[in-house]
Amino acid sequence: MSRHYTGLAGYAHDQPPKAGVLLVNLGTPEAPTAAAVRPYLAEFLGDPRVIEYPRWLWWLILHGVILRVRPKRSAHAYARIWTEHGSPLRTGSEGLARALQSELAGRLPGPVRVDLAMRYGRPSVRERIEAMQREGVRRLLVLPLYPQYSATSTGSVIDAVADTLKTLRWPPELRLVNDYHDQPEHIDALARSIEAFWAQRGRGDKLLLSFHGIPERYLRAGDPYFCQCHATARLLREKLGLDEEQMLVSFQSRVGRERWLHPYTDETVKRLAREGVKRLDVISPGFAVDCLETLEEIAMQNREFFLAGGGTDLRYIPALNDSPDQVKAIAGLVLRHAQGWPEFAPDYDAKAALLRQNAAKARADAMGGRTG
Repeated sequence: MSRHYTGLAGYAHDQPPKAGVLLVNLGTPEAPTAAAVRPYLAEFLGDPRVIEYPRWLWWLILHGVILRVRPKRSAHAYARIWTEHGSPLRTGSEGLARALQSELAGRLPGPVRVDLAMRYGRPSVRERIEAMQREGVRRLLVLPLYPQYSATSTGSVIDAVADTLKTLRWPPELRLVNDYHDQPEHIDALARSIEAFWAQRGRGDKLLLSFHGIPERYLRAGDPYFCQCHATARLLREKLGLDEEQMLVSFQSRVGRERWLHPYTDETVKRLAREGVKRLDVISPGFAVDCLETLEEIAMQNREFFLAGGGTDLRYIPALNDSPDQVKAIAGLVLRHAQGWPEFAPDYDAKAALLRQNAAKARADAMGGRTG
């Protein structure tokens, strides 16, 4: 069976090539309703990278049980954080992409296009890569907004990128950021955000770093996520001058009955309240942008657990979002990974690039017209 490849019919050879940076975040339903959440969850939980069960068995569980029950419950949770502008993850990611575009435009001599895709839902990875190609992007850097690598997150983004590129007649040159959990600029940005929070609201009795969880068997199978989370915690602990009693690590968002990475956040929060901790500060360094797991699960659910257990206050420290520190840290990451590309070179010459493109156009015209 022949394969159809997406091409660029009518490609303009006199269009200077661009570099592109594609930020990719997890995704979000289009609305906080069960009808909108159901297809989103079906795509997310149907990804074999996320749930590593035999496909036939998981299909029965997903469609026979989970998608009959969970959409309504998840929709209620989304409704608690939804804003007049829509999903916080979507709007926050868009703000970060705009800020990064502005930052790179001020630091680079060549044309660089920043775009945003969602791994699940829209805008999809395929939609944005194809759109960037139509806009003249010939060199593409993909940056998943997951500081720590996991096969369930960054690995799935790589799958989506590969699935898209293998359908293109003329794929762009590709580079991928695997993780940035230990980058000094990122650690500095996290530390400054915590210090700014403490300067404004005072310091809690303890600081809890809550990372998203994954099944423990993924760690045993070779997933580096657990180790990278603890590396982030160690570097941040050193930066803030805290010890292991003052800064703790836990893992949130587990589902199902199997054992996930531990200690679990909800159990840790309840235990600390029982032990007499009155003010608990919580930050989630695995999330670049605030979302359901931070705004509803931590700032609402776990705060309720903490208060019910005898604590006085659980204060959630926001994600870095589109803060200047995060924008500069990600811009630095982009500049390091794009080294050697013409658009990032200090001696980039726009006129010379256009002359090269015009020469290519003249050759194509001499051969009988533009090629597609």
